[in-house]
Amino acid sequence: MNVKDAITKRSSTRGYTEEALTDEELKLILEAGLKAPTAANKQEIFFSVLKGDNPVLKELEDEKNRLRNIDKAEHNFYYEAPTVIFLSADKEYKWSPLDAGIAVENMALQAEELGLGNLIIGCVYDALRGDRREEFESKLGIPAGYEYEIAIAVGHKGMEKTPHSYDWDKQVKVI
Repeated sequence: MNVKDAITKRSSTRGYTEEALTDEELKLILEAGLKAPTAANKQEIFFSVLKGDNPVLKELEDEKNRLRNIDKAEHNFYYEAPTVIFLSADKEYKWSPLDAGIAVENMALQAEELGLGNLIIGCVYDALRGDRREEFESKLGIPAGYEYEIAIAVGHKGMEKTPHSYDWDKQVKVI
């Protein structure tokens, strides 16, 4: 698959099989994130990899729901994916959020090329930056001086979804 096809075919997957990623699939996805460009080549992104049954994911789900006043969501925030990767970065470096965004997109496109589904996740931002921040940072192995930026769920697709459309005339102005 070429890059154009991966971009065209990729969509947010909200349903996965129970099949785990292979070590090679996970390595390729992480390498895609590690190879992402960063401002001044700082390479400050840290990746915390969790299997879908890791208890901290349930704790994060509960905290997200508490902060949003939700009794119980239909699905957890990662839609039962077998792997969730949290990206954190130097909290003092102003380009870290952008660098993490670039890295997670590389990972999403690599997953698509491998035929895997993925979902880029921001909805646990408040839970990971709230009252239980230090507790969650410790459980995710986030280095001192770093903070959560974004996450991605990855797994074998349990459903198909049409990629989103766009309105060129409304969204683009060539000057």
